[in-house]
Amino acid sequence: MCGIAGYSLSGSSSVEKTLAAQALLAGIAERGADAVGYAYAGPSLHVQIHKQRSGASELLDQLLLPANATETLLHVRDYTKGHPRIEANNHPIRHGTVVGVHNGIIFNDDELMDEHGFERAEPQMTVDSEAIFALAEGTDGSAKALEQLRGSMATAWLDDRHPGELSLARGVGRPLWVGAGREELFFASTKQALEVVERYLGLKLRKREVSEGTLVRVSAGEEVGRERFRPDRNFQERPRPAVRAPHEGRSCLRRLAALAAL
Repeated sequence: MCGIAGYSLSGSSSVEKTLAAQALLAGIAERGADAVGYAYAGPSLHVQIHKQRSGASELLDQLLLPANATETLLHVRDYTKGHPRIEANNHPIRHGTVVGVHNGIIFNDDELMDEHGFERAEPQMTVDSEAIFALAEGTDGSAKALEQLRGSMATAWLDDRHPGELSLARGVGRPLWVGAGREELFFASTKQALEVVERYLGLKLRKREVSEGTLVRVSAGEEVGRERFRPDRNFQERPRPAVRAPHEGRSCLRRLAALAAL
């Protein structure tokens, strides 16, 4: 399984942007080591992406966010479709105006791309997750459109057309947790990753799991909208362990403790 995480902050939040991203990344690091990446946006700042073919431990020290980064996405990859040697297959993925991360597997991605006339963002791309973000761009983030996807999904995306807005969606088969503070909203694949944020940022978050078939819109650190959709459950998936790179998790948590002490 992959790991996803990120946050939305109000402009007046005192959260240290880079440390928050490092804590989230350390919290999900154990879920995959085939590739790692992050994206961020903020006022007068279009979505910027960085990704590399490594585990999170090789990125943690280099991760650096500007002071005006109010939205962030993070991803560690345990790949299923779309080999990580092709950078475009790794997350965050850009399709047009939409940049997103995904945990799960979409089985009908090629069908949907053909049906809607969506072209791959880059010719060599084969990653299934792109279908989510192509639909998000093509339908302006419609919850109803997510019903066309067949497979497991927890996902998040940013859209250049909607500055300051973060979209979170959970279909079936993958976890998604949110933790709300006074001026912050964090999300992650696991509750434990949010607890890492609490420990290193000195926050107390109201944590809850997002229900299956839910699209949540977030802006300036708070939920601003919620829609329901009916996920397609007509698929079978081979079970995969949630922890795929325990060494990455241990290494990143040790390094996070050292970084926080500086």
